[in-house]
Amino acid sequence: MRIANIEPLILNVSEKTNWFFLRVTAENGLSGVGEASLNGWETAQIAVAEDLREEWVGKTVDELLPLLRVFPHSPGGLIASSIISAMEQAVTDLRAKYAGVPVHVLLGKALRLSVPVYANINRGARDRSPEGIARAARHAVDQGYGAVKIAPFDGVYWGDADTAEVARRTRAGVERVLAIREAVGPDVQIMVDCHWRFDEAGARQVMRDLQPARLYWLECPVSENPDAFALLQRIHQQTRALGMKLAGAERQIGLGGLAPFVDDGLLDVVMPDIKYAGGYAEMLRIAERCAQRGVGFAPHNPTGPVCNLASMQLCAVAPGFLILEHQLAESPLFYEVAGGYKPRLVNGCFELPEAPGLGLTLNDAVLKLHPYRRLPANANLDERLG
Repeated sequence: MRIANIEPLILNVSEKTNWFFLRVTAENGLSGVGEASLNGWETAQIAVAEDLREEWVGKTVDELLPLLRVFPHSPGGLIASSIISAMEQAVTDLRAKYAGVPVHVLLGKALRLSVPVYANINRGARDRSPEGIARAARHAVDQGYGAVKIAPFDGVYWGDADTAEVARRTRAGVERVLAIREAVGPDVQIMVDCHWRFDEAGARQVMRDLQPARLYWLECPVSENPDAFALLQRIHQQTRALGMKLAGAERQIGLGGLAPFVDDGLLDVVMPDIKYAGGYAEMLRIAERCAQRGVGFAPHNPTGPVCNLASMQLCAVAPGFLILEHQLAESPLFYEVAGGYKPRLVNGCFELPEAPGLGLTLNDAVLKLHPYRRLPANANLDERLG
């Protein structure tokens, strides 16, 4: 098959979110899709996609696949990696459709035909009071999820840790988590995403304050930059002492970017994102390294329906797989743009689709009704965090 066209497609979801898809069409008329969502960077992504389009269009799939590699040292960084990752996803979808099999069959032997998932309730919980967060968590559990995640520390930044306002916001975050535990009972797993908001003292205090919630994991409490690896090791020692897992590494690119977190004992659970880490092939390399080292593999997946289904297909064959994130109730567009496809949740797991390829076709009418919209700066995390 020879590539005939590549289309960047952006869907505005809300005042906080755009989803960025890439559709690839072959000369035989078949098409495949991938996702590259990276809020706030869409115009730069389009520029990269247009530059790479000149190199990619006209090549056969066999000629193209060796070019779709990502490297943590690349000058293009996360922006270029997101486009390459989406292209790898789309080409894999195309190949699976041509073969008449689901993507996971193309990737390897299925280790599971249903995928354990947890509900990320953060964007769907617009009432940020402890009561509102608790209701959102209870609603997720009532739908059949056995685990929930919240990012509760709104507006906290470690550089302002000595201020009364940050202390108030931190306490408010702790109260949200404790309210979730009270609402969902003792058996539901709770994950807390800190978005790198704390210094060492702040992270240690938050872990102590959250002990009554009995977390399954604490995610990204401190910086994950290389100069903070020693700090991350110290935090990891405390999470182990408190009986919770330490998770993170969602922004890392490729096996090269994830390797220190896996090989050097920095984390119990790594959370690479198929949109950034290199697509299916690179995610499988990461999963295999995790399995070798006894580190949990739990893909980051808080965006649109293409990433969700791509992650599900990957998790079907990934060794060492633990659990998959699912962004719950951010917008009804999640299913509308996916042509109405909705994964079936059974016993806390999503069942895999049996259709050839990824399992969905983008709805162009929905895309046209909700075109790209530039997001305000405050829609994204503070760039000092990471």
